[in-house]
Amino acid sequence: MEPAFNKILKRDLDTILPYLENLSSSTAKRSILKARLEEMYAQNYECFGVFLDSKLVGTFGLWFMTRHYAGRSCELDHIYLEQAYRSQGLGKKLFKFVEAYAQSKNCEALELNSYVENFASHKFFMNEAYILRGYHFLKKL
Repeated sequence: MEPAFNKILKRDLDTILPYLENLSSSTAKRSILKARLEEMYAQNYECFGVFLDSKLVGTFGLWFMTRHYAGRSCELDHIYLEQAYRSQGLGKKLFKFVEAYAQSKNCEALELNSYVENFASHKFFMNEAYILRGYHFLKKL
């Protein structure tokens, strides 16, 4: 069964909020997550759903920007697949789609961040030819 990677429109954001709650260790209320996502849409952000037979089984976001060190870039964000659909090749298909989509938007590089404790994702990203280039630091204000 082939996945479909369809844009999630701003009006349909509620469908992916449970995934973001599972992905993040944040204690932000759902209303805050939704407000943040709505704001993201005005900032070169696109959201996608991962569908199998019209059933939503995951989500990911893409940010588009120009970086001084990489040129026009696409940054993957909040990549999430339901547990039952992991380790079945779906992630490889997702990354193949993202690469082609980013190239269609004239991107020169793909980037992503990963939680330090998410070892399984680190292995996957390295197997997909991503290289570890640094650390992402966060300070809440």
